[in-house]
Amino acid sequence: MYAGEPSGRANQPWYLNIAVRGETDFAPDALLQFVKRIEAEAGRKTGARWGPRELDIDIILMGNRVVREPHLAIPHPQMSVRRFCLVPVAEIAPEVPVPPGGETVRDLLEACRDPLEVSPL
Repeated sequence: MYAGEPSGRANQPWYLNIAVRGETDFAPDALLQFVKRIEAEAGRKTGARWGPRELDIDIILMGNRVVREPHLAIPHPQMSVRRFCLVPVAEIAPEVPVPPGGETVRDLLEACRDPLEVSPL
């Protein structure tokens, strides 16, 4: 678990960030519906972006899939510029190639210029 300096909006608490690696038979849309249900059950309110929230689950990678839909993008389109995303993912999957370019998660982290602090807890 990591504490991450908030981005997008000042004057809010730091976020807690973790990455989870697993396997699923879900199609991307079904996985998105599943994680949205978990967020709702945790009390997440829809609406405001960039602010404190009970739970925010992002689908960062899904094997070698590339999905670009208005409601879903895999790999996550901002992962390579967000240290708070890359640090936890690099801990569990540093050598995983990120489509479509094939750079590894470690490569993306080493190239990331995000100045926001991420600290292990």
